[in-house]
Amino acid sequence: MEKLTFNLDALCDQVCRQLNVDEGQVQQALRLLQDGRSIPFIARYRKEVTGGLDELQLRCIDDAFTDAQRLEARRASILQTLASRKIPQATMTAIQACVNRSELEELYLPWRRKRKTRADSACERGLTPLARLLMEQTVSGGRDAILSRFVQPDLGVPNEAAALDGACDIVAEEWASQSLLRSWMLERSRYGTIESRVKRGKHDERSPFRDYFDHSERVPQAAAHRILAMVRGVSEGVLNLSLQLDDDWILPRLERRLISNPRFVFADSLRKTVVDCYRRLLRPATQTVVLQQLRELAERESIVVFEANLRNLLMAPPAGTRPTIGMDPGFRSGCKLAVVDATGAYVTHDTIFPTAPHNQTQAASSRLLELIRQCQIELIAVGNGTASRETHTFVNSVIAEHRLDVSCAVVSESGASIYSASGVAIEEFPDLDLTVRGAISIARRLQDPLAELVKLDPATIGVGQYQHDVNQQELRRVLDREVESCVSQVGVDLNTASRGLLARVPGIGPSLAGRIVKHRNECGRFRDRSALQDVPTLGPVAYEQSSAFLRISEGDDPLDNSAVHPESYDVVQRIALAMDCTVGSLMANARQLNAVDPQQFVSEQTGLDTVVDIVNELKRPGRDPRAEFQTAQFDQNIQQIGDLEAGMRLEGVVTNVTGFGAFVDIGVHHDALLHISEMADHFVRDATQEVSVGDVLRVRVTDIDIDRKRINVSRKRCSPDDSVSATS
Repeated sequence: MEKLTFNLDALCDQVCRQLNVDEGQVQQALRLLQDGRSIPFIARYRKEVTGGLDELQLRCIDDAFTDAQRLEARRASILQTLASRKIPQATMTAIQACVNRSELEELYLPWRRKRKTRADSACERGLTPLARLLMEQTVSGGRDAILSRFVQPDLGVPNEAAALDGACDIVAEEWASQSLLRSWMLERSRYGTIESRVKRGKHDERSPFRDYFDHSERVPQAAAHRILAMVRGVSEGVLNLSLQLDDDWILPRLERRLISNPRFVFADSLRKTVVDCYRRLLRPATQTVVLQQLRELAERESIVVFEANLRNLLMAPPAGTRPTIGMDPGFRSGCKLAVVDATGAYVTHDTIFPTAPHNQTQAASSRLLELIRQCQIELIAVGNGTASRETHTFVNSVIAEHRLDVSCAVVSESGASIYSASGVAIEEFPDLDLTVRGAISIARRLQDPLAELVKLDPATIGVGQYQHDVNQQELRRVLDREVESCVSQVGVDLNTASRGLLARVPGIGPSLAGRIVKHRNECGRFRDRSALQDVPTLGPVAYEQSSAFLRISEGDDPLDNSAVHPESYDVVQRIALAMDCTVGSLMANARQLNAVDPQQFVSEQTGLDTVVDIVNELKRPGRDPRAEFQTAQFDQNIQQIGDLEAGMRLEGVVTNVTGFGAFVDIGVHHDALLHISEMADHFVRDATQEVSVGDVLRVRVTDIDIDRKRINVSRKRCSPDDSVSATS
């Protein structure tokens, strides 16, 4: 563990308490993570080493490890800054031993270099001794006699009043830097109120921040989505955000804490200093810390929501390997068509004009029908952007009129335009227009959402709340981890996967993925997993990590199309030998596999957990964990928001889940809001526990605001006949 420069014992102790696991498990997990093993690999193929830690537990360890690295980096920065200054040894020792970021910043606060303050100016004028006398509150004698000793016109202290004012400035700053007092203020902030007000000249009823023009809520009840909305309003210059505290309650108590001698000759001046300290220093500092803490909490919650949504989107059921037409709808520019074969390979493209203003319905119908028959199309994917409903209706009419055995589905275009202009798309289709590349992406997204979406930066997919307002480095780290997990869970076909998809396999990455594709193009398809080792620069660690997540269908070894790791092939062979059959006949033979006693095949190299996993995988080798494909059936009579009426019951698909509810596509170009309070007849605390991205729901329209393009829907029952349901 030489790579770890922070307090490993403290880190292990913290994680052990959090996860209720023993120190040895955490130590082993950290060792594997430090050696570059991925979380999916450790969770699935190193259970004996970690004592069976699952992905969630390993993520907690990984997060704690990352936080510890950041803490150590910040500590090193602080120590470097303080190295040339005379800092008390007790403070330096405390900084070196600190295991909490907030405590570290509190320790550093008094020594942080800041812009020149009123107290600094007073110190330069020789008023520090007077400030010490005021803080001790024990000196006796006349005020003028004491103050006269500090009058120095040459240093900018012309009289006694100036001396007292300067000394009080020093006292105020000393008080404000006391950690116990700052902690007390933070404790009191729990009873405060967050307020947002519209700035002068920014009052616009059409503003997306209209709900926050005159808004307040208690600090403990401040919801993450509202905090992020207000923060965005501040950053865009529309709102002012502040923390309101009960000054009438706080000030008397501050006075009692800070003035120990009410009969002190300067007690009246100190009382004024208490007010100054509070209003000028303590209250603004507390506001800064509280708003920062609320924002950090909101960001963490937002990232968790985004992470869950991304997983549901990536793990959406694939329509399968069937010839598909992708359609990028449009009015004036027409509808771009792109045909891909069952493997997602591009075949041809065209443009039709079935909608206004062209209304070339007959010509569009003929061309679509020709492509369907010529390319033996089984699926049609219609993007959900402009003209989506009109195009979807047109396609369904062609299918119905000619009684075609073709399925049509509306597909989210989120991120398709970004992909079509990306370097990956240009490299893949250098001679195609970006609108055609977009249509290809739409088609592939229906065939296999995971394989297509991994080409995008996860932050551009748009299934979260205020994802552009959160810590982008942390968001990327978490989402990249989520993508890797999903890819590992599903598995990747080594002979057909794109470079973008291969890059997401644990142990590979972008550059190695490019070399794998190049090797595949030059040498032909891989016949077995071991051939991966022929790829230049693919070393033993990369092979160990990636091989079991890569699949080879119709290869030389049937185990290569399963999740069994090559290092365990000998276990399968021993099982087959014991059952007196071949490996090929053993796979998917539930009757034989149910008769296997895993304990008989445990060895020094292979533990019981691994043998059990192998047997379970052999029962359903290469099983796709994703659900069966289904689509929402939109009401053909509802095309736009103006067609809606309160009380209508419609089918839709969940496109996004947030802390305050979910957004549902009901086929009118504008997603409807299913507020968390309208999700069910019972109380819903967490929207993600009730619905997921991709769920097909029956909802009831409750409110329509055409001007603001807002639609509210509900899943609550108004009567026994008004039932709603969800399938996922």
